Amino acid sequence: MDKLNRSDKQVAIWLLVGVGMTVVQIALGGITRLTGSGLSITEWNVITGTLPPLNESAWLVEFNKYKQTPQFQLLNFEFTLKDFQYIFFWEWFHRLWARSIGLVFLIGFVWFLWKKAFKKEMLKPLVVLFLLGALQGGVGWIMVASGLTGDAVYVKPTRLALHFVLALGLLSYTFWFALSCLIQKDQLVRNSKALRANYILLGLLVVQLLYGALMAGHKAANVASTWPTINGDWIPSQLFKDQPLLLNFIDNTLLIHFIHRGIAYLLLVYITIWTFQLNKIHGSAIFNQVKKIPFVIVLVQVALGIGTVLFSKGIIPGNWGLFEWTAQLHQLTGMLLLLSLVMMLYLTEKEAREFK
Repeated sequence: MDKLNRSDKQVAIWLLVGVGMTVVQIALGGITRLTGSGLSITEWNVITGTLPPLNESAWLVEFNKYKQTPQFQLLNFEFTLKDFQYIFFWEWFHRLWARSIGLVFLIGFVWFLWKKAFKKEMLKPLVVLFLLGALQGGVGWIMVASGLTGDAVYVKPTRLALHFVLALGLLSYTFWFALSCLIQKDQLVRNSKALRANYILLGLLVVQLLYGALMAGHKAANVASTWPTINGDWIPSQLFKDQPLLLNFIDNTLLIHFIHRGIAYLLLVYITIWTFQLNKIHGSAIFNQVKKIPFVIVLVQVALGIGTVLFSKGIIPGNWGLFEWTAQLHQLTGMLLLLSLVMMLYLTEKEAREFK
């Protein structure tokens, strides 16, 4: 086994710190959504927005800006300054953490560049990494802006889903980059059957996470707060009630709910079968350690999904309860499942995929 280069290890640790911070950032996005805080800050000030209002007059200025939004006028018209400060905090912290991620990457980049720790083949993915981060920030503001005009009281679900999926893409790309610095070629396992199944599972999971974001954006959990049936039916009758037909797939909350449940069952069954197949493969030490992780996570993920649905009947606006806890943990385990499948994909690639 080749000795791991010290610089590669340091770069990998830096990238993994970024992965961890991105997981926290996506979780903060979930809290922002669950607390209805996403539209509390009506402007995007990259520099001056770093600090929150520091006195009462500054708070009143921000509150008056929020009062001009449809969300306040149509939904939160009874809000006091204290109520506003609560939702403002979560959106501000979400944005502050995003700035912190950018700062960590920028400082690390300058440091490693100065120390000449980057290999030539690392420069291209580093540029892609920064571009993905900038794109994510831009889409985030477009998403927020979608809820500041007309009669919108929340951001558009499709833009929320796009923001979420792009965040997962950034997370996966950074993680893959870190793995390429950490894992040696002799730790990889060549198995085309496992690889094909992994690609299918990743495709299913991406669609599942997309529909999870649509569920969140449409607040569709309590459309059917029953399990195992959907309001007493296995296949509801109103799945395609909207016209045109394709609109149902992004706007019909019952169909979105139905698809999200259905893919969850598919993932559970497929990952179970896949895990039995993987157990027959005796690969490297790291492969043997990781191969059971997706199965464990998907079990937890499905249990939390069921809990989220059942607890949705007890939602109390403005109150953080069992539904909010399970929904947040459900999202977190979805990210962990994605990362576990990305790692398995890296370990079973036919050839060591390097960034060149």
